[in-house]
Amino acid sequence: MRIALASGDGIGPEIMDATLDLLRAAGGLHGVDLVPVEMGKSVFDRGETRGMTDAAIATVEACGLLLKGPMETPKGGGGKSINVTARKIWNAFANLRHFRTLPGVMTPYSRSGISVDFFIVRENIEDTYGGIEHRLSNDVVQCKRLISAPGSDAVHRFAFETARRLGIKKVHCGHKANIMKMTDGLFLERFKAVAADYPEIETADVIVDALCMNLVMKPQQYRMIVLPNLQGDIVSDLAAGLVGGLGFAPSANIGNHISIFEAVHGTAPDIAGQGIANPCSLILSTIMLMRHIGNMGTAARLENALLASLEQGVRTGDFGDAAKPALGTMEFVKQVAQRLGQKPTLGPAVPDAEDHLTFKPPVKPFAAAAVQTFGTRETRVVGADVYLDASEGVATLAPALESLATGTPWKLTLIRGTQVWPTGSVYTDCVDYWRARFERRADAGEVGQAQALALLQSIASKYTICSYELLRTFDGKPGFSMAQGQ
Repeated sequence: MRIALASGDGIGPEIMDATLDLLRAAGGLHGVDLVPVEMGKSVFDRGETRGMTDAAIATVEACGLLLKGPMETPKGGGGKSINVTARKIWNAFANLRHFRTLPGVMTPYSRSGISVDFFIVRENIEDTYGGIEHRLSNDVVQCKRLISAPGSDAVHRFAFETARRLGIKKVHCGHKANIMKMTDGLFLERFKAVAADYPEIETADVIVDALCMNLVMKPQQYRMIVLPNLQGDIVSDLAAGLVGGLGFAPSANIGNHISIFEAVHGTAPDIAGQGIANPCSLILSTIMLMRHIGNMGTAARLENALLASLEQGVRTGDFGDAAKPALGTMEFVKQVAQRLGQKPTLGPAVPDAEDHLTFKPPVKPFAAAAVQTFGTRETRVVGADVYLDASEGVATLAPALESLATGTPWKLTLIRGTQVWPTGSVYTDCVDYWRARFERRADAGEVGQAQALALLQSIASKYTICSYELLRTFDGKPGFSMAQGQ
């Protein structure tokens, strides 16, 4: 079995070397080859905006597994986050993180005797993380948010399958469907649809802002939460704060073919090279990797040894009892290695198991797959939202647009996301970017995209059109939202 290995930037090589020493001591590398790949800052610095070489991509795709340390993302410029790029190009659609109280890691909850133990499953490749952004006018930029039914189905099914495997009896869906009624609404709708296949698991949903409050006030009420990408990212970091920080938050990015296991904290350049970094996040992520490939025995030995060490005050300088000596990265790992075979006494130990390498490398698909949840639906074109760059006020814009629509199948029905025409408030500030909604006139016959494009051509004779969205019904239901205040 081959595992692609990217040590990362900053403290990455230090914590990776330490983690691999511990993994080797636990017997987890029997029958496993680690294949180094080039990813991260050095590749960005050579002008490769993906942050990874062609050879690295080919190796990861052949192995189906990647263990990576923290990596630096360029600030500004054209380079995208390498973490996001890796998850997206390899369709690692589900991010799984386990947040729990660890012995020796002091938090307000552990001091109060409150045990935290829950999982977050985050949709990993859709939402605003497509990074689809455009400057639309002098004063306005846009980020496009995309949520798909197949993507939602995949992450929800992963969450329920994982809950079933772990014996978790209740799964929550976090969302903002009260505001984003179509995108988050679809995510929530598909959660309920997939849940029907798991009748033994109780379900509930919670609005994401209330979820954040609840996690701070009473985190023990949750066992597994599944969320869209951006909300899941934010809530995951909040959850890490409940258990001591990102240094204690393992992360697995799971796909149907390729999976990535990583430390999700930063590269900590201020301490890089000093040998004092905390390797716990990467160790815990490696334990997840061992379980993923079937090395259950190695995972159990590593986890029990780490828990026993933390119980006994083994620590790096960023956590633990200040009365106990702070260890460097390698010394910390040596102390954990000395406890291989021991089990924690203050909490439950992981049952002994055996290693059976079960992971099979992926068979490369012939082409990118097209996936679909809903079958063919009857659609009708009923209008168009036209987005304009215009510096004039609505009192001038509205009659001009009405005039341009004269003699067409369309009538102007509203302007702007927070409606300012035909009704609205003079207290609503407007900028140089406008949405004009045109809908089919009652006396017009059937219309289609061609008639909408003809309208655009007419409008473009006077205004800059930034974009447009075709308004359609699907099986008679509107496939578009109302304006705020409409």
